[in-house]
Formats: sequence, structure tokens, C-alpha cells
Amino acid sequence: MWHILRRVARVGLVETAKLPEPAAPAVAREDLDGELLRLLGRALAVRVVDAGSCNGCEFELNALGNAHYNLEGRGVHLVASPRHADLLLVTGPVSLHMRDALLRTYEAMPEPRLVVAVGDCADCGGEFAGSYAVCGGVDAVLPVDLRIPGCPPAPLQVLQGLVQVLRRAG
Repeated sequence: MWHILRRVARVGLVETAKLPEPAAPAVAREDLDGELLRLLGRALAVRVVDAGSCNGCEFELNALGNAHYNLEGRGVHLVASPRHADLLLVTGPVSLHMRDALLRTYEAMPEPRLVVAVGDCADCGGEFAGSYAVCGGVDAVLPVDLRIPGCPPAPLQVLQGLVQVLRRAG
């Protein structure tokens, strides 16, 4: 440990190469603000269920709560009870052990209910497709209103997906 600190003191700060900028999204984040407010008119309650994922999608969903994306400030609230949810956001392939829990969560939601499959695993099973422990994608268990592809999808893609499913429902 001391040899690392001595090297830092001797060399100083070294700037690392900058990562390339991501491709421009189809819709700018600022444009999504007005669209969400127009579509919602009130708060949207979202219940998130991890049906057996690797947690990559959950990391990206957690980023939606930071100050940059500010999901709560846009009127989208994550809720603990499916009885309060308008939309079910599912990540990961549906494992055999989560199948019944996912069905019970869906059935506990009030009508009209929307289901969004986030990530490749939730879409078609992804890397886990064909496994003995997996039912498949979410559509093998529930009707899916929107699929957001990616492994994992970026937070902006999830936000765009929410706008897209609300346009269809509205």
C-alpha cells in the first residue's frame, strides 16, 4: 500500500483517456420532461420486480433515481405494493421460483395495468434462455405491453420506453 502512495506522490495525478460520447438518443432528455408531464397529468406508480436477473438492469434503473434523471421529480414513483401500481416493470428472465410471485403481483394490480419487460433477459430469456430453471421471457407468463431491449438498457432508454408505453395507453 505504501509503495502505491509513494508512486502517487511522486508522479501526481494522471489524466485518463476520455470515453467516447454515447450516440445521441432519439429524443432528448429535456424533451421527455414535457412529454411525461403531458401524458401523466398525475403521478405514475411503478412496481419493479426482479424475476431472476443478474442485477445489471437494476443498476440502470437505480440510476433513474439520481439527480441527473430525477425520475421522482418527473412524477414517476416506485412503489412497494402492487396494489398501488399502474405499471409493472420486470427485469430478468422469469425463473421457476419467481413465476408464481410474478403472477400474484400482476393479479394484485388494479386495472388497467401495464407491463414493461426491461432488458434482453426479460424480453426473450437472454443468456438464460433454455435453462432448466427459467420459464423464459416475461411474455411466457404475462402479457407484455412494451419491451425495452439492451443488456442492460441505458436509463434514457428506459425513460423513453415509459413515454412510449404511456402514449399507447393514453
